[in-house]
Amino acid sequence: MSHWRKQQGQDTYFRQAKTDGYRARSAYKLLQIQEKFRIIRAGDVVVDLGAAPGSWSQAAVTLVKRHGRVIALDLQEIAPMPGVTVMQGDMTTAAVQDAVAEAAGGSVDVVLSDAAPSASGIRDRDHALSMNLAEAARMVARRLLRTGGHLIIKIFEGPDLQPFVKETRSDFKSVRVFAPAASRKESRETFLIAQHYQGKPSPEPEVQEDAFDVES
Repeated sequence: MSHWRKQQGQDTYFRQAKTDGYRARSAYKLLQIQEKFRIIRAGDVVVDLGAAPGSWSQAAVTLVKRHGRVIALDLQEIAPMPGVTVMQGDMTTAAVQDAVAEAAGGSVDVVLSDAAPSASGIRDRDHALSMNLAEAARMVARRLLRTGGHLIIKIFEGPDLQPFVKETRSDFKSVRVFAPAASRKESRETFLIAQHYQGKPSPEPEVQEDAFDVES
């Protein structure tokens, strides 16, 4: 048995995922985030970005219950899941975002992203790639979220994390960083929890030069 497989076999969450029928142990990260922040409610419409293999979508289905909706999107093909609308495509393209919005029936309540780059082992490179995915997820959230909606994004820790958190605060009333217990101890991953989307700001009205009477 390889060292990696031995670690997996000793991992409590890995074993529990097999028992509970989740496709990956990462389901418990979302469930622990949910326990603390109450992001997803019954009846919500949830979009799961970078969803493969689908464990977050599986967990989300249990939270939205029968009147909610979960849409899973990934570049890779995702095997069908009960109660989940599965889509394949690039989340950064307008056509895919339009298709997701149509599947959602309009705006959505929650956007999730557990997407991660293929790890190279080079800390700065992996952080930069993670930030690129985080930026993409935030862009999709700005496009799809209803006012008052929520966003969860996985990010690898590094120097660009805090500027990203600060910028996200311009869109959401509450932005926090949280590391669930299910994250492996050696992992540098953390999760941005952004709640209560404030919507797109209204454009500044154009001021016409002749709109005011000026006394000379």
